[in-house]
Amino acid sequence: MCGIAGQFALNGERADADLVGAMAERLLHRGPDGEGSFFSGPVGLAHRRLAIIDLSDEGRQPMANEDGSLQIVFNGEVYNYPELREELLAAGHRFATATDTEVILHAYEEWGRDCLARFNGMWAFALWDERRRELFCARDRLGVKPFYYTLAGGSFLFASEIKALLAHPAAGRRPNDRMLSTFLAWGVADHTGETMYEGVFQLPPAHFIVVSGGGAGEPHRYWDVVMNDASRSAGIDDEAAAWEVRDLLTDAVRLRLRSDVPVGTCLSGGIDSSTVTALINVLLRAERPGSVGNRQKTFSVCFGDPRFDESRHIDTVVAATGVASRRTTPATEGLWEDIERLLYLQDEPFASLSIYAQYCVMRLAQSEVKVVLDGQGADEQLGGYIAYQMPYIRGLLRRGEILAALREGIGSARHHRSFFSWAARQSRVRSKRRGLLRGDAPPVLRYAGSLDEVLKREVTASNLPLLLHWEDRNSMAFSIEARVPFLDYRLVEYLAGLPLDQKVRGGVTKYVLRRAIRGLVPEAIRCRMDKMGFVTPEEAWMKDKLAPEILALFSSPEFSRRPYWDADQVLRNYREFLDGKSAYSTEFWRIACAELWLRQFN
Repeated sequence: MCGIAGQFALNGERADADLVGAMAERLLHRGPDGEGSFFSGPVGLAHRRLAIIDLSDEGRQPMANEDGSLQIVFNGEVYNYPELREELLAAGHRFATATDTEVILHAYEEWGRDCLARFNGMWAFALWDERRRELFCARDRLGVKPFYYTLAGGSFLFASEIKALLAHPAAGRRPNDRMLSTFLAWGVADHTGETMYEGVFQLPPAHFIVVSGGGAGEPHRYWDVVMNDASRSAGIDDEAAAWEVRDLLTDAVRLRLRSDVPVGTCLSGGIDSSTVTALINVLLRAERPGSVGNRQKTFSVCFGDPRFDESRHIDTVVAATGVASRRTTPATEGLWEDIERLLYLQDEPFASLSIYAQYCVMRLAQSEVKVVLDGQGADEQLGGYIAYQMPYIRGLLRRGEILAALREGIGSARHHRSFFSWAARQSRVRSKRRGLLRGDAPPVLRYAGSLDEVLKREVTASNLPLLLHWEDRNSMAFSIEARVPFLDYRLVEYLAGLPLDQKVRGGVTKYVLRRAIRGLVPEAIRCRMDKMGFVTPEEAWMKDKLAPEILALFSSPEFSRRPYWDADQVLRNYREFLDGKSAYSTEFWRIACAELWLRQFN
């Protein structure tokens, strides 16, 4: 896990060592354990190291193959590197280190660009092929690790974070008005290859790009998700599917415990993180992975307000597993300053203060571990968000499955009535508040189409990439590597192929996972129907602790000059909320965060 940056001068000039160095310096938090660089004519590569696998100096990057014809900077982990190493040794390759980085180099030598299909892990890398005079850049299947790039001053520039690209005076000088307006209206980001900086792009998940002296090619997709594949899922009954899910998830966790530094777990008290915690405990008893130690360490956030606190659920998991539980309760003192640092780390405005809970968990974990596992990605694959119920029922009705639709409707009403009541009220409030905005934002219909279409879109574009963006920056802010076993591509492919009624049934979300973890996770957790995760009391903070800062923000001359909103109406609406005359909605936070971002980065 690291920070990478680099330059390919397309105008024939030599790479600028000062520029590449400045880019790398902005990534210090991603890699405090070492640094390195490589320059050859138009190419400059830089690396900031967070040592996780092979802590010796042999793990330094940029790393070369035997004859120096290949040079790589790599951020991430290839978890199946020992198996690939054995295969490559059998094919005649020789290794100088015990790193997964060198495995990538030899895999590229052996299989070329097709090497990406062999990797199980998370990665963003740039590999300079001296013979071909090409820079081969690739990002992992689900986009767990970031890769940003821009064309500026006659050069192709890339980096792990946007702030590094901004070291070039011509990069990202203007906001991308279309992306910013879409964020303000719909709360989405990371749903396309564009960013909120004009001319700055991200390499989409499951894509590679090749850069040569003639310029940068178009991103090329090398992997995709096939939803509800009848040829694979036909005849699989509930019990068989549950056992397969448990086996795949167990192995995904096993691989992600491979580390030469201590590993811990983020525990929210929800189904997903509790499952990961319980599986690690099973592996700890059976296989004793040294990275975990004698007793698993978990890290959680708690709140004094019972509406947002999950302490009782965390207590249940701790009592059942005997893990060491570390907890933090965020104090409101210094909250505004934390938010400003958080915005700097994230590079782009974020749609909710729920991100702050995760930030606090990573800050807590920093003193004890360098790697954490968590449950990210299960909701988008298994219909975990309650809002997915509507496209499922709608799809059943369109296919004429009236009885099945009726069964789901009754189940949804029984388990989630309060959510649907709240959602209906919020929908009206949010629709009205979008009237505070100016400009045309293209509609983002997250829940349009069948549930298969919705889930694929959520995994590949509309939701999961945004959450992974938040997690990467929150963890790397404290030099921690975050690993997500639910996004092992083998599990993703299997879950995608399952029929929908093994994901949602009778209003019960994550049906196959709940069945898979019976006897593993306490029943009080396994049967939870509410959905929280790492949430924060955003509404309470916006009405109390943050109110003076938000009022000052909305009353400022800078705010009133922005073309993105009606400043007078925003201030009036916010005052009505403070006075108890209208309900809260996240539009207030999104507008405030966008204003803070405009001041900080532009």
